[in-house]
Amino acid sequence: MMQDTQALSIIDCDVHNTFRSIDDLLPYMDESWKSQAFLRGGGLPYVSPIGNKRKDANPPGGFPVGSDPDFMIKQLIEPYNMDYAILCCDAIIGVSSFSDADYAAALCRAYNDYMIAEWLPKSPKFKGLLCIATQDPYQAALEIDRIAPHPDVVGVTIVGGSRMPYGQRFFHPIYEACQRNHVPLVIHPGAEGAGIFNPPTAVGYVSNYLEWHSCLPQTYMAHLVSFVCEGVFEKFPNFKVVFSEGGVAWLPPLLWRLDKNFKALRAANPWLKRMPSEYVHDHCFLTTQPIEEPDNPKHLKMIFEMFDAENMLLFSSDYPHWDFDDPTKILKQFPIEVRQKIFSENARKLFKLA
Repeated sequence: MMQDTQALSIIDCDVHNTFRSIDDLLPYMDESWKSQAFLRGGGLPYVSPIGNKRKDANPPGGFPVGSDPDFMIKQLIEPYNMDYAILCCDAIIGVSSFSDADYAAALCRAYNDYMIAEWLPKSPKFKGLLCIATQDPYQAALEIDRIAPHPDVVGVTIVGGSRMPYGQRFFHPIYEACQRNHVPLVIHPGAEGAGIFNPPTAVGYVSNYLEWHSCLPQTYMAHLVSFVCEGVFEKFPNFKVVFSEGGVAWLPPLLWRLDKNFKALRAANPWLKRMPSEYVHDHCFLTTQPIEEPDNPKHLKMIFEMFDAENMLLFSSDYPHWDFDDPTKILKQFPIEVRQKIFSENARKLFKLA
């Protein structure tokens, strides 16, 4: 393993930490929310029949997978000699689906303070994504202003599930705060179809996790088109977005279609000064996991040639989930120069890491 990793520096852009129980967050919550935390918690609408964690990722002591920072260092960071692991908590990833915007915001504040106190000091290789709830963008912007200045916080995370496409003006205070604090927004799957969110597909609710998981790119396609066509990248020229854990093969045909339609219909979006694909290339990133795995490996190389893959992709392992991508095993068909950009250089620039 080490022989393979020595040639590449690695920044893992999707590492899922969590807390041992809701008790871990209580010291960081106002008294008025503490009792409700036990009753409400946070849940997801579609559950994998085989679970979503690696069987070998259980930390000692019987605590939940991903809740022990020391074990994570030993199992993930040290064996792969990673430069950084960017933490994205999936335990409260559904908070934006709650009907109570204030409770959701309180839970995010508690987690963010918990992460800063209990995780980031454990290793200089841990960097964090702060969590926000999207129901109240102004409250979310205040949380970004509060937490983003921390030197080990490198971005903001929200879920793909939503009540409306993310380009709409309702959400713009969030993007303004991201730009003001020089941090990207990372959109991660989770809670599509839950709570107050819309169904996980354009035609309604699916029946099981396999359908839900396979249809996740639909959500990202809608959000991406909305970001571009609503003029978000014109309004916030330094704002960057990461579409995490949604694959990559859907992007080229979407950009072809968007560019083609824009040539005929640009009057509908007069604020756009460039082709849609140009905005995407300059402002958007995708993570590698779960990378598509065609039977013919050459087909993946062809897909990479259809968009600016070497400059838009960020390596992610999705640890400790069952579909973990081993950095020593993936993308070996690509030149070392391309792999180095994907495995660390792009993330180093985006997240402003040393």
